[in-house]
Amino acid sequence: MDDLNGTIDPRCLGDRPLTTEVINYLSVFGITLYTILTFMTLVSIIVFLEMCAYIYKKVPYPKKTNIIWIIGAAPIISTMCCLGLWIPRATMFADMTSNSYFAIVIYKFLILLFEECGGEEAFLRYSEKKTIKVSTGPCCCCCPCLPPVSITRRLLFLLKLGSLQYAILRPVFSIFSVALWANGNFDISTVRIMFMHVRNTLHSIKIMSKYAMYQLVFVLSQLQAAIINILAVNGVVACSPPFSSIARGSTFSQQLMIVELFVITVVTRMLYRRTYEQVNLDPHENDNEMNAKISLCPNSVEEHTA
Repeated sequence: MDDLNGTIDPRCLGDRPLTTEVINYLSVFGITLYTILTFMTLVSIIVFLEMCAYIYKKVPYPKKTNIIWIIGAAPIISTMCCLGLWIPRATMFADMTSNSYFAIVIYKFLILLFEECGGEEAFLRYSEKKTIKVSTGPCCCCCPCLPPVSITRRLLFLLKLGSLQYAILRPVFSIFSVALWANGNFDISTVRIMFMHVRNTLHSIKIMSKYAMYQLVFVLSQLQAAIINILAVNGVVACSPPFSSIARGSTFSQQLMIVELFVITVVTRMLYRRTYEQVNLDPHENDNEMNAKISLCPNSVEEHTA
């Protein structure tokens, strides 16, 4: 064991480096890379603020609040990655903030699906005689025999509760660095159940693309970071003083995510910067309104026909 320790740089066994150590360690290429990544983060923040101003003016409350939370996922997590990049010892705080924020975003996305349908009451009227499939991944895909259930007010409450409990518990357990994978899967399932039911109805507002961006942020911020961290813990990521294997793995993950989240921020702006109009849940609603007007004003219709 002593021989083994003698062959390892002591800095590879130490804590994460200080900011001054990182700056002194960086080469010209490293400084250029960090500058570019910081610039991409700043651009993401500017795009997010511009979108906030647009949504605040164009979208009514409370929908605009939920949209601002959702479009802020990529730039906020990117900012936390940039913070951890320059201040490695703040990585745990940055990860906790990112996880807590995205836990709230998941709940907000579920609420947004209801609001895009005109609210819960409009959605219940539209789905009065319909059923919803609950055997969806990642939590319930192993149970394809689960029968469809009727859409009721109680079911909507349970779906919201499933997302809300994760939004509340994830920040609490993040403080103790405990990963709630089971709760995370259940929470993602509640959003997916709702999404699978309304994806065709909300096709006109590109809900599938919005859902894809939301899922992509989840995969990058949770699964990708976890995979790289596991590789680093097992020594696959080599130590490079002053970075230990774990610290270097975190740095690599943060650099990768800043670039990925920058692209997601730009795409998200394209998806959410649009004219917000009420989605027509009933395709025959306009015909019914026209028939009602004709029945109320038969004389004007006859005169127009003549």
